[in-house]
Amino acid sequence: MNSLTSPPDNLGVTAGQLNPCPASPNCVCSTDPSVSHQITPLAFTDSSEQARQRLVTILEQYPGCQIVQSEEHYLQAEFRTRWLRFVDDVEFLIEPRQNVIQVRSASRVGYSDLGTNRKRIEAIRQKFAQSTP
Repeated sequence: MNSLTSPPDNLGVTAGQLNPCPASPNCVCSTDPSVSHQITPLAFTDSSEQARQRLVTILEQYPGCQIVQSEEHYLQAEFRTRWLRFVDDVEFLIEPRQNVIQVRSASRVGYSDLGTNRKRIEAIRQKFAQSTP
């Protein structure tokens, strides 16, 4: 496998948090201390189980998205671009005590994503808010 198909080694949860973004501007993360990478987590008022199911439903309907890891409080998905088949890795960490879902979205290759990862998370946020019971 090559870098276009192999997931990077900086995915997952470390010390209870999603990993920070690399220095490149093709990543956003709600737990990253860098202002340029910072994005607001998804908020929920229903149970964490209901919020997780709503998120899974949104991801399953999203074009080019495949959920590759699904745990009680963690989801990892790959978003493949339609034309060039580039992959973005998107992660969600559900924090039931804070009623938030931490998010991280990063391009697998390249330097700039022209804001694609931020736009995607904001689109997911909008669909997630609209699905609130």
